[in-house]
Amino acid sequence: MRARFFALIFVIAALPFAAVADDARPDARRSPDWLRNGIIYEVFPRAFSATGDFAGVTAQLDRLKGLGVNVVWLMPIHPTGKLRMKGALGSPYAVRDYDAVNPEYGTADDLRKLVAAAHQRDMKIFIDVVANHTSWDSVLMQHPDWYMHGADGKIVPPNPDWVDVADLDYSNAGLREYMKGMLVRWVRDFGIDGFRCDYAAGVPRDFWESARAELERVRPGIVMLAEADDPALVERAFDLDYAWDFYHAMSEALAGHAPASLVRETWERAERKYPRGALRLRFSDNHDQLRAAGQAGLPAALAASAVMYTFDGVPLLYNGMEVGDTTESAAPALFERAPIAWQMLERRPQVAGFYESLAAFRRAHASLTRGAVRWLRNADEARVLSYAREGAGEALVVVANLSSQNFAGIVDAGKGPFEDVTPGRAVAERTATLPAVFLGPWEFRVFRRAAP
Repeated sequence: MRARFFALIFVIAALPFAAVADDARPDARRSPDWLRNGIIYEVFPRAFSATGDFAGVTAQLDRLKGLGVNVVWLMPIHPTGKLRMKGALGSPYAVRDYDAVNPEYGTADDLRKLVAAAHQRDMKIFIDVVANHTSWDSVLMQHPDWYMHGADGKIVPPNPDWVDVADLDYSNAGLREYMKGMLVRWVRDFGIDGFRCDYAAGVPRDFWESARAELERVRPGIVMLAEADDPALVERAFDLDYAWDFYHAMSEALAGHAPASLVRETWERAERKYPRGALRLRFSDNHDQLRAAGQAGLPAALAASAVMYTFDGVPLLYNGMEVGDTTESAAPALFERAPIAWQMLERRPQVAGFYESLAAFRRAHASLTRGAVRWLRNADEARVLSYAREGAGEALVVVANLSSQNFAGIVDAGKGPFEDVTPGRAVAERTATLPAVFLGPWEFRVFRRAAP
C-alpha cells in the first residue's frame, strides 16, 4: 500500500532507558504477555455480518487474524430487554438475562463453536459484562431489593438519560454473590478468556477485586478490561482501562480544534497519576462514539490509527475500521440494525493493507509493546507529534503529522544516518532525510538508524 495519508517516522537506535528514582507510584497488576502483544477487535454481532450472529463472526476469524488481531471482544451477547427499550431493537447494554445467550445471535453451542474456532487460531474471546444495570424486564427483577430505589420507593435508572435500564445496588450481598457466580460460569462453561466491563466505575471497586479473585481460582490469567479511566482500578482488579483522555485529545487535534501537543500534555498528566506499568486501551473509534473517518475523514482516521499502534498500551479496532466504514453504532444506531459496508473491502483494499502492515511492524518491534515513551521536539508541535519508544534493546522514534497541511522542518531524532523502512512502501519510494523532514498531509514514513 502506498502511504499517501499521513506521516509517521520510526528511528531504531540503542538508547538506554533511565528509570525515575523517586517514582512513588504503585505498580499496576501484571498482565499476561499475550495482552501486551495484543490487538483487540470489537465486534457488534448485530452489525458485523449479513446474518448478524455468532456464525457470522466465526466465518471472519481468519480475516481478522490476517489483520493482526489476537483478541475478539463481543459486545453483549445476552438477550436484550424489551420493556422501555430504545429504538426498534433495543440496546445490547439493556441485558435481560446474564446467564443466557441472545437467540438472535444463535445458541450456546454456536457461541462455544466461536470460542473453539478462535482458540484454534491462537485468538482470545472477551465478552461484555454489563454489571451496573439491567433491562426493566430482567430476570433479576424477581429480587427488587437488588436494585436502587428513589425517594418514592420505585426502582430508578442510573441517570435520567438511561431510561431503558434499571440501576443495580451493590450494597446487597445477594446481588454480589450472583454476579460473581455469573462471571465464573461464563469462564468455566464457555472458556471465555476475558471480560470487557461496561461502565466499570459505576460498580464498587471492592466488588471487582473480589470477583477477580474468584475468577483467578477458575482461570488463572483471565483478563479484565475496564470501561473507565480510574487509576485505582488497574492496581488489583483490571489489566487495562480506557484511555478516554487520549481519545478526546486525538479527536480534538485531528479536527483542528486543539494543537497536536494536547496529546502529549494529556499523556503526561495520565502518566503522573497512573500506576507504573499500567496498560491502557488506545482507540479512535468505538460503539459509543462517532466514527473518526466520518468526523475527520479517512486520511485523518488512519493517522490516528498509526499513533494508536505505535503508542504505549493496547490498540483497538472497531467493527469495520479496516474498510474505512463510517456507519455509526452510537445512538440511535446502537438501537437499530446498521450493517457494515463490507463491499468497501474490494473498493478500498489499501485500508486493510494499511492495518496489516502496522500490525506486522508492531509485532516485529518489542519496544512498541514493552518500551517506554519519551517525547521529542520538532519544528511544529501544533501539528506534529514526535516521540521515542525505548526498550527491549531498541528505540523507535515516531513522528506523525496530524494535519491536512504539509510539514517541512527538523525533528530532534538524534544522530544519523537513517534508512527509510516505511511499512507498505516500495524500496524505490523510500528516502533518508532526517533530521530535516518533509511530510505531506497525514502521510507516514518509517526510518531506521543505519549501521555505520
